[in-house]
Parts: sequence; structure tokens; C-alpha cells
Amino acid sequence: MPNNDEELDGETSKGMFSTLLADGNWLYLKGEYKKALESFTAAMKLKPGDKFCFVGLSKCYLKLGQPENALKQAEASLKGDRLFFEGLYQKAEALYYMGEFEFALVFYHRGQKIRPQKQEFRLGIQKAQEAIENSLCSPFLKLDMSGDLSFLKKDEEHKQPITAIQNLTREKKTLKTPKTPKREKTNRQLLGEFYSDKKYLESLMKDKDLLKGKTRSGEALQDVVQSYITYLDTCTEFWNQERPIQGRQQSARQKCRKAHHEAPANPTEFLLNSLDQIDAELACGNTEGSLRKAEEVLKMVQQWSEREVPNKTEMLGSLHSCMGNALMEVGDLDKALEHHQRDLALAEQCKLLEAKSRALCNIGRVHEQMGQFEQAAEIWEKKIPLVCSSLEKTWLFHEIGCCYLELSRHNEARDYGIRSATAAEEIGDDKWQINANVLVAQSELKLGNFESCVSYFERALTHARLVEDDSAVDAIQQALDEAKQRLPQ
Repeated sequence: MPNNDEELDGETSKGMFSTLLADGNWLYLKGEYKKALESFTAAMKLKPGDKFCFVGLSKCYLKLGQPENALKQAEASLKGDRLFFEGLYQKAEALYYMGEFEFALVFYHRGQKIRPQKQEFRLGIQKAQEAIENSLCSPFLKLDMSGDLSFLKKDEEHKQPITAIQNLTREKKTLKTPKTPKREKTNRQLLGEFYSDKKYLESLMKDKDLLKGKTRSGEALQDVVQSYITYLDTCTEFWNQERPIQGRQQSARQKCRKAHHEAPANPTEFLLNSLDQIDAELACGNTEGSLRKAEEVLKMVQQWSEREVPNKTEMLGSLHSCMGNALMEVGDLDKALEHHQRDLALAEQCKLLEAKSRALCNIGRVHEQMGQFEQAAEIWEKKIPLVCSSLEKTWLFHEIGCCYLELSRHNEARDYGIRSATAAEEIGDDKWQINANVLVAQSELKLGNFESCVSYFERALTHARLVEDDSAVDAIQQALDEAKQRLPQ
């Protein structure tokens, strides 16, 4: 009897784990990230160390604006299986949103080698490369590699572990070094403080005892060290091609002079560059920096005349939009709404349709975050005539439908879900076809149209399998099974 009881408890625990994991995935798809986080955490208690739970937690933290926690969970998912492609993708995503574009690129590439057919890795490589290129516009770009090699250590016979890469070779700086050729001097200038680190990594490659070792996650130390040397070589070549060292230093001096002493010679160009910087700060998660920069530029622009800046009104609207987005990130929704409404007023004043569409989009987002779904739907419906691209239509129809679902207006939710699915089908976007078909299925379920509900869940499941989204497959399959139980016998 005790053995039977233990087996029964084990089966019950296993069933509860599967349910909690599926619930977490389902809640994540619905955008309820805090509830999803709770489900994954509860599932983890039943099965500590489960890599799929770690991935789920990482995805939730990323959506909640906590990329550092997302990175920790992603790294935990890779401890037992360094080739776990979902963990690699989450690690790359977390690094990207932390602004560590170069390291993100490394892990996007690793994932693509394991799963070359997975589109997310290709898109990740593309956006990381673009972010690196955009970052190069700043002469003050500084790579931060602290801690990333801290897991490197020699075999047990070596008593001193190798610490973070920033602390490498500090004691060696007093030693005399031979003269380097011209190219080596250029490399030293390009790499800056990381030049000595690169030389130390090269010296590690000569330590045969060290290279026999492995990291905690099972990677051969030789492969790890070589990958970082190759990475630094690639960066050196890339930076040298993009902007020669002499030009970069001269540009830095010119920008410093302009920023601190001279008024911009071309106000329009200055504003466009400032907007790019503000957006970049926000994309990297530096919300306060983005907001501070936007406030500074706004004060400057307000002092300029229409003669100096013919498109002053348009620029003011863009700045209010940036400030509204930054305030949304820090949770100050009332002030965010004020700035987005100012953006809308300026757009209507100058009859700027694109700016009006942007403002309506952002105002709707604020209302949605406030839980004011009726106002959000009403605002977004005003945006519909201004939308041209099928991708934006897909998103917009889906968001309006979700608002109506929250308001229990299930007929409207279903209709907008169908419109979203149609637009997604036009552009062949499987991800959005998943979202749209799930929305329709949920609406049909609430309306009691169980056969139609099953049909739309099956469509969503097909698309989830096409993109190999295992978490979505599990969540949709569970919802589909529950819907089938309601079919008339």
C-alpha cells in the first residue's frame, strides 16, 4: 500500500506540474505576465531545475522589463544542456535588451547553428547587427565585458581562479613590452582597455593544462577562450572599417565642442540625431536617461523660432511622444497620457497623418495599461483609417479585439480577431496567425460556439507547430482539449 500511495502522489505531482507549466504558457500568450510568472514559479517548486520553467520565467521577466532577472533564468536553463536552443535564444534576448548587443549576437549565432531553420535566431542576428552599427555612431561607445568570463578557471591544481575579464593582467602592466608594429598600435587604440585582456587571452591559449578544463556548463575552455579572441578580432576589424581611429577621435572632439560650447549649425539635423539617441536609450532600457535627454531637447526646441526650425511643431510632437513612451516605461501613466495627447494635438494642428496615427496608437496603449479597455478600443478604432500596412493592421485589430474580450463584448472581439487573422494571412505571419486565431477561439468559447472554437484552436495549433513554438503548442493543446470536452456528444 505505501508503494502504491507513493506512486499515486508522484503521478499527481507530475500532473500538477504539467498543468502549472501549461497555465504559465497560456497566461504568457494572453499577456498576463505576472500571473504567468506565478504559475512557472509554482511549477518550479514541484520540479526544481526544470529548463522549460526557467525559460518561461525568463520570458516573463523580459516582458516585465527586468532583463537582468531574465538573463539569470536563461543561464540557469543552460546549466544542464548548453545546446538547449530555447535557453540560448532567451539568453540572447536578455543580453540584447540589456544593451549588450555584441554578446547577444554571439548567442544568436550559437542558436542558429543548432537550429538554423528557426526564424527567431535569424531576426535576432539582424537586429543585433543593426544595433551594433547604430551604437558605433557614438564615439564614447564602451564595451562592458565585466564578469562574462568569470566562470573561467584552471584545474584544481591551480589555486587562483581567473576572475572577471576587467581584472585580468592588472599586475602585468608594469612589465616592459616590446615595440608593436603599426597595425598592432592601431588595434591597441581600437580595443582600448580590452587590448591587454586580449593579449592575456592569447597567453591562456598556450596553457595546455588550462585548455583541458571545462566550464561549469560543460563547455571546453579552449573553445570559450578562442571564441572571445575571435570576437575581439572581429570587433577590431569592424570598427576600423566603419571609422578610422583618427576620424573617430576627431569626431569625438567636435561633438564635445558642439555639445558644450556651440549652438547646432543645423537645428533639424541636431533634432533628428537627438531623437535617435532618445529612442536608443529607451530601447536599451535606460528609461531615465531617455526621459532626461528628451526633456533637455524639448526645452531647447521651445526656445527656437519657426524660422530656425521650419518643422518645429512636428519635432515637438516627436519629443512629446518620446517622453510619453519613457513615462509609460516607469509606470507614470497619467503624465504619459498628457504627453501623448499633446503629440496628438500638434499632429491634428499641422494635419500630420503619420504623427496622428502614432499618437492614437500610444494613447490607446496607455488606456489599455490603465485597464480602461473601452477608451483604448475607442481610440484605436480612430486609428484604423490611418493604417496602411497589413502587419500594423494585424496588431491593431488584435489589440482592439482583446479589449472587447476584456469587456465581455464577445461578438466584437471575434470579429476583430477574424480581421486580424485575415491581415496576418495576407503577409504570411505565423506568429500573428497564432495570436489572432486564439483570440477568435476564446471569443467563440465565450459565445458557446464550441465547434467553431475547436476549429480556430486547431488553426492556431498548426501555426504554432510551423514555427516550432513548443510553449505555445502546449498551451494551445491544453485549451483545445478542454474545448473538445464541451462538444455535444
